[in-house]
Amino acid sequence: MALYSEKVMDHFRNPRNVGVIEDADGIGEVGNAKCGDIMKMYLKIEDDKIADVKFETFGCGSAIASSSMATELIMGQPVSEAMKLTNKAVAEALDGLPDYKMHCSVLAEEAIRNALEDYYSRHPEKKKGIKP
Repeated sequence: MALYSEKVMDHFRNPRNVGVIEDADGIGEVGNAKCGDIMKMYLKIEDDKIADVKFETFGCGSAIASSSMATELIMGQPVSEAMKLTNKAVAEALDGLPDYKMHCSVLAEEAIRNALEDYYSRHPEKKKGIKP
């Protein structure tokens, strides 16, 4: 059995949505001191939907794949749905991660959540009834 699924390898080798959004509506950055992974997510939000999302990740293949998949999962989604993204959903969409790499999917969830919280801090009027 392979250590990583074909989806993990594909998102590692061909990451989607890499880059920076210069005029981002929300930016979230997280890191893990133990493994050294750092993720930064940029969101462009229009009409309460994720119109664009980009990421920069310094880390292992699982961190890159998790970032890439997370961006794919929230692209075009309402902000309220993007806030519900879980690390489990990211890992499942990648057809699994080894247990010792699950923290990478947690970082992706946290980076998106932080970017959405940054968006809400800039636009508190948009947060009506949304629970993180």
